[in-house]
Amino acid sequence: MKSNIVLQKSEAGILTTNKLLRNTYMLLSMTLLFSAFTAGLSMLLNLPHPGMIITMVGYFGLLFLTQKLSNSAWGIVSVFALTGFMGMTLGPILSMYIHNISNGTELVMMALGGTGVIFLGLSAYALTSRKDFSFLGGFLMVGVLVAFLAGIGAAVFAIPALSLAVSAMFIMLMAGMILFQTSAMVNGGETNYILATVNLYVTIYNLFLSLLQILGVFGRDD
Repeated sequence: MKSNIVLQKSEAGILTTNKLLRNTYMLLSMTLLFSAFTAGLSMLLNLPHPGMIITMVGYFGLLFLTQKLSNSAWGIVSVFALTGFMGMTLGPILSMYIHNISNGTELVMMALGGTGVIFLGLSAYALTSRKDFSFLGGFLMVGVLVAFLAGIGAAVFAIPALSLAVSAMFIMLMAGMILFQTSAMVNGGETNYILATVNLYVTIYNLFLSLLQILGVFGRDD
């Protein structure tokens, strides 16, 4: 009898995990497409970049709203608001690379491809190995905070070398975040697909921008 109960609980846990993964990756795919659409719209309309302050206020405000609404249907609306806004801020950056660098289009595509390879590779590893990467949580939190503050310093004081170092740091941190977040979904550390989607989207967004910046320094023809 006890063995049957344990088996039933195990099967229920697997079904719950599979549902979480399915909902997360489905919503993530839709938000990435929507973000690409808003980025393209921003480029088409030639919208200027809103600047660091508006970007930070919009990002953290919508992120806070999403977390508050994550257990309701309105959470999905806030996810699309957040990812759409981030796509709008990405458009001017892509336009700058494409129009101001001779091989800018190739650099953007390389960054996009590199982001896809890293994300799919690390996600597949975490999903198939089912290893617990929760031990990375504290290190990643501190690392992201340090990199974020260093990035602000690099932007304010216009220090190219520091900006490049921050991009390299973010690539490593985002790789760790992919393992951490995927592991959390597999091992029960994350049960909300809306929050999981937001975390993975932000990871992909930062990974792409960091790769693009490094490629812009070392891969440009002019």
